[in-house]
Amino acid sequence: MSFTLWFTGLSASGKTTLSRRIYFDLKSRGLKVELLDGDLVRAALNQDLGFSRRDRDIQVRRLGFISHLLNKNDVISIVGAISPYAGTRAKNRQLIEQYIEIFCSCPLEVVEGRDPKGLYAKARRGEILHFTGISDPYEAPEAPEIIAHTDQESEEASTAKIINFLEECDYIPRRDCCPIIDYSESDERQWRQRLANLGFIKS
Repeated sequence: MSFTLWFTGLSASGKTTLSRRIYFDLKSRGLKVELLDGDLVRAALNQDLGFSRRDRDIQVRRLGFISHLLNKNDVISIVGAISPYAGTRAKNRQLIEQYIEIFCSCPLEVVEGRDPKGLYAKARRGEILHFTGISDPYEAPEAPEIIAHTDQESEEASTAKIINFLEECDYIPRRDCCPIIDYSESDERQWRQRLANLGFIKS
């Protein structure tokens, strides 16, 4: 069964970490799956977009359309993107037949404390405009299928919660029913390096 897992939440709330963990788990089960990281897709396909509400909505709808096409061809799509506006996420839910929303819930003070790229600090100084959570709003999901409390749960606990949901709802076969496929972080780095070498993204 093809479906889309949509990870939404503030910057540094754990979307990239969890989406990658789930991606590698599903790849290891031999499932056809693609990971659409918001930053990577923006760099490769959406360089024409900024961070206004209009441009963010276009980015999210493009990710939704790509996911729809992947699902149509029996490929699981995993999306990790802030996608701050509820109305745009709702449009994607209407488009995508099997849409599973995962809210990476984490308080603003916690993600600001993490701030791995220094973006929150720049936004507070006014160096970044339209920054979600600071100068632009984030509309939290009211009824996501899964909530990962990433300020309280370990990465392992959040990952297990998501995998258990997918198995119990028969979206994916249980691990003991799958052949184990070796696909590693090294394989993924090689693929990304090839994209960089071809000029699609920055290395």
